[in-house]
Amino acid sequence: MSLRLAVLSLPFLAVAAAAAPTPDEIDAAQWSSGDLEDGQTALTVKVQALLDRAGISPGVIDGWKGGMSTSAIAAFERRAGLTPDGVMDGEVWAALGGASAGAIVTRYSVTEEDAQGLVDAIPDDYGERAQMESLGYTRISERLAERFHMDEDFLLALNPGIEIAPGAEIAVIDPGAYLSGAVARIAVDKPTQRLTAFDAEGNALADYPVTIGSADTPSPSGAVEVLGVAIDPTYTYDPEKNFKQGDNDEVLTIPPGANGPVGNVWIDLSKPTYGIHGTAEPSKLFTDASHGCVRMTNWDAGELAAMVSSGVVVEFLE
Repeated sequence: MSLRLAVLSLPFLAVAAAAAPTPDEIDAAQWSSGDLEDGQTALTVKVQALLDRAGISPGVIDGWKGGMSTSAIAAFERRAGLTPDGVMDGEVWAALGGASAGAIVTRYSVTEEDAQGLVDAIPDDYGERAQMESLGYTRISERLAERFHMDEDFLLALNPGIEIAPGAEIAVIDPGAYLSGAVARIAVDKPTQRLTAFDAEGNALADYPVTIGSADTPSPSGAVEVLGVAIDPTYTYDPEKNFKQGDNDEVLTIPPGANGPVGNVWIDLSKPTYGIHGTAEPSKLFTDASHGCVRMTNWDAGELAAMVSSGVVVEFLE
């Protein structure tokens, strides 16, 4: 039975997470000494948002100190000419403009459009997915979390007791505007799981966390080129060329959508079947392995896609 597009009939309720920082705590947070604390803190939320605004993606903004945030601080330090140790300190705070930063949390009114085009569920089986019209968002909160570069659970925790439904006013993180520019070269650093985009003068325009391949399905080595960009692409599943999913042994065309195998962006590379693309699970970038491609959050992949063109060299650093 095919699953068809539908708007969820019941509003999605936000449930507060224990000890989650409040909007006021996030805006008031200031660094005083030492590295970011373990756990989820208002200061970490603020630092993640400021890194994002500076073009150094922390991946999902969630307030938790972890590998993506630490790698983002190191990438920011590297670009700023500081020792890239990934440790929060006074130099990083000053370079981020933390003391004089404006509001981090803003208000957003949920619209009817935000509730359109949702799907009932995303099945695991690719054969079932191939029968669907779209692999879009399943919840308004999922859609808005990606729009504001947030972890969905954190979005809900920031809005305890609020129905995420049209007409609601909710608190969200302001990650800043998308970057613009022309990318001349891309470096994918496998050990740090970071992708850096450089301009023609060799300056780092942007830096993003990525998932790379495993030992069984490794990412490419050496240099390849960008062949083109597809937004909202379909995905061709070919078990003889890619990998085996479930019992599916035939070529399938998987419909587009943010919850598809390649998210809503595909940057095609000159090595056949490989690309740079989005993901349905942005919070798992540093815990999962890809099937050899370079996986990014949907929003980071979209930002990068707008700055690349055919012929851009992509170097894989061991």
